[in-house]
Amino acid sequence: MDNLYLKETEETPWIIFDKDKSIFRMGGKSYMEDATSFYEPVLKWLKAYVQSPLSFTRFVFEMEYVNTASSKVVNDILDILEDLYLGSSGLEVEWCYFEEDEDMEGMGEEYKEIYDIPFVFKQIDRQRPDNLFEID
Repeated sequence: MDNLYLKETEETPWIIFDKDKSIFRMGGKSYMEDATSFYEPVLKWLKAYVQSPLSFTRFVFEMEYVNTASSKVVNDILDILEDLYLGSSGLEVEWCYFEEDEDMEGMGEEYKEIYDIPFVFKQIDRQRPDNLFEID
């Protein structure tokens, strides 16, 4: 199983799933009309990872915007992560949001209420490195 790296576009988020370090990150904007097609390989990758996960997994959401179609996929991702966690694997979901973005903070709070998984909330700076795919 290879790591999964997807660069962002105007409508799709960046995704860095590093199975060797067990750190999965996605961020940016997700507002494509056909979210199912875009996220299908992402969900497939996560389901494969859950079959033989490392002892601890950290999933970081750094989303700036998620439309309705994409929010369904976030639910699908959290369903997979909940299965992982309830299967006795260590898990932490880090939900990042910009200080002034009450909508994204609220979305994370809603997900925390729905899912039986540990959430950590973190305010982030709007600037991120240009070399995102070179970060350790």
